[in-house]
Amino acid sequence: MKVAIFGQYYQNDTKPIIKDIFVFFNRNNVELVIEEKFLKILYAEKIIEKKYATFSTHKDLDASFDILISIGGDGTILRAVTFVRDSGIPILGVNAGRLGFLAKVQKENIGTFLQIVLEKKYAISKRTLLSLETPSNDSDINFAMNEVTVSRKDTPSMITIETYLNGEYLNSYWADGLIISTPTGSTGYSLSCGGPILMPNVKSLVITPIAPHNLNARPLVISDDNEIKLIVSGREENYLVSLDSRISSISNNSELTIRKTPFKINMVEIPEETFLKTLRNKLLWGEDKRN
Repeated sequence: MKVAIFGQYYQNDTKPIIKDIFVFFNRNNVELVIEEKFLKILYAEKIIEKKYATFSTHKDLDASFDILISIGGDGTILRAVTFVRDSGIPILGVNAGRLGFLAKVQKENIGTFLQIVLEKKYAISKRTLLSLETPSNDSDINFAMNEVTVSRKDTPSMITIETYLNGEYLNSYWADGLIISTPTGSTGYSLSCGGPILMPNVKSLVITPIAPHNLNARPLVISDDNEIKLIVSGREENYLVSLDSRISSISNNSELTIRKTPFKINMVEIPEETFLKTLRNKLLWGEDKRN
């Protein structure tokens, strides 16, 4: 078995988890390849001493890998996606912080879950991604697993977002911004702005305005085969576009095109940590004594 490892180091909270993972895989003779910057941190913190092979770009990951283990939180998984891309390598998130919707494996049960990984007794949840085309297209990381967001820059003034679906005019949102969310991202920024929760496997996207001035504007669920075009205007010369946590500045009145990517990300699903269980735990569903 060949496993890639990517992660974030959060002082003492992460140290025991990392040690448990390395001890388990080394004991079972699993080949480990560690992300270069993460490995330097592990050496500096003296968490491990053994020499390991490394990867530094998506080109270093190929079909020879069985799985990528992401150690951290949901944000760490979103960064891991930029390495995996269209390779098809499954991603398993090991939670080293607060309870997340993606990083589901908890440190208390890590031994049990790693054994499931070793025996490949897990399921795969295929997650839709969004691609973004801009006038510049100066980055090869033009995709997002959670959401594509346009928002105002350093100004209190609203922006206007003309929105088209498959070439047909939908609406002009007067707002602080607009979120185009995947089912995976529906439990993120979109949810905090009043958007609905989607099951991970539905073939839909969510358009969610951020603090809209036209109060009749509401989140809208659309089919994921729609091509979305946005034209943003405002008092400033530029506005912000983000793909998950990667932010860039775009000129006023530029046309943005958003559509689902031709590939999906394979997320590892552990039987004991289902999406519904995560919803109940994260949102405290069922905690009301009247239930």
